[in-house]
Amino acid sequence: MADSKDSSQSLKALLGIRDLVLNGAVAMGERLSEVPLSERLGISRTPIRAALARLEQEGLLEQAPGGGYVARSFSIADVIDAIELRGVLEGTAARLAAERGVEPRKLAEIARVVDAIGETLEPDAANMQFERYVALNSEFHRLLAGLCGSDIIRREIERGTRLPFASPSAFLETQEKVLAFRQSLGVAQAQHRAIVNAIELREGARAEAIAREHARHARLNLDYVLQKDRSLIGRIPALSMIAR
Repeated sequence: MADSKDSSQSLKALLGIRDLVLNGAVAMGERLSEVPLSERLGISRTPIRAALARLEQEGLLEQAPGGGYVARSFSIADVIDAIELRGVLEGTAARLAAERGVEPRKLAEIARVVDAIGETLEPDAANMQFERYVALNSEFHRLLAGLCGSDIIRREIERGTRLPFASPSAFLETQEKVLAFRQSLGVAQAQHRAIVNAIELREGARAEAIAREHARHARLNLDYVLQKDRSLIGRIPALSMIAR
């Protein structure tokens, strides 16, 4: 029972501090101290200490010269690199899955998710089931990471997407607000189907190329926000970490 309580407190600390950083409640470069965080979140210092160390590993925090941690900031180049790296990792996962072959059960599972994503896309983009799309999109990418059967590949993709702007859903918030982006989700869905099809046909190079191109949708969204509609920046938690 104690272990369950400890685990709950650790998760609460991790999520609580992460939310403070992503929602802008902690300024970039601001030092995070155990005692104030403990009082603010109503959690003891031990899980707070563990959560700070975990968030440093995830890349949200960095160690301060005098000890402790500070909220980290990122450049636009960092964001672009993170998106590119996700494409490389997911492309590798797709290629290896195609080359090694995938159990019919696993292929059927990811195909069902793709079909379900298609059901969220109404002919009228303004009426699509956006929240369900986001959840299913995350599930698609989770399954894709594990299709090749490599725990190393799966773990590296998980680690690489912990930064919020590297997540497959990082910039989907912009697509809910901008009709042109929501319409482009049809292109993303076509890529979902093409990736699964290439894996099923054992076409490794094709699967890799499509998966890498698919990741670049996030880059297009980022460019739109920064170059055409900066009013969207405040609606995207991922961008709260970017030095501007």
